[in-house]
Amino acid sequence: MTISPDSRPVFPELNKPAPAFTAPTTHGPISLSDYRGKWLVLFSHPADFTPVCTTEFIGFAQAKPEFDRLNCALLGLSIDSHYAHIAWMRNIEEKFQVEIPFPIIADLSMEVANAYGMIQVGASDTSAVRATFIIDPDGVLRAMAYYPMTNGRSVAEFVRLVEALQTSDANKVATPENWHPGDEVIVPPPATADLAKTRAGEGYNYVDWYFSKRAL
Repeated sequence: MTISPDSRPVFPELNKPAPAFTAPTTHGPISLSDYRGKWLVLFSHPADFTPVCTTEFIGFAQAKPEFDRLNCALLGLSIDSHYAHIAWMRNIEEKFQVEIPFPIIADLSMEVANAYGMIQVGASDTSAVRATFIIDPDGVLRAMAYYPMTNGRSVAEFVRLVEALQTSDANKVATPENWHPGDEVIVPPPATADLAKTRAGEGYNYVDWYFSKRAL
């Protein structure tokens, strides 16, 4: 993993290989390569036994069947020990009756957090912000989002985004704002002036040469 000499975060890049890692987790040692052939949502949280993080972990746990349906695994991370993670998981199950079914990376060295730019100078010098990374079955980083310490994520949005990415890959289309399965998708705009002239007659839901939709 690469950490810059001046300790500033090194951010991964979209559509490039996600930073490789092997790390201890609540399910034993795990490597990024273990997820080849599956989609992966890797998400960090500031600390165990904190209220916002607890709501997020409950949300991810409850949404796991939706991620399973999409062939997508979940993997959490914080800069805590795996003993703290285990105690927190047990506490969530006891107090909220929700089992946490996915592994959590224990990143005491901050190696994974630094590789993914989860440490934000001025916002979280010694803990990870709420960062989320969607990695495809080839190990390529396809989407990422960073949230402040004070505000929880929408887990449903990451379910939606994984499904939108899979739809775009399978059909060579884009998806509009807040797209959900069953909605029309956006047809790629024509690449030449001649093709733009004929777009209106191609049978799509046509608005203009650059904006057409279709059903799947």
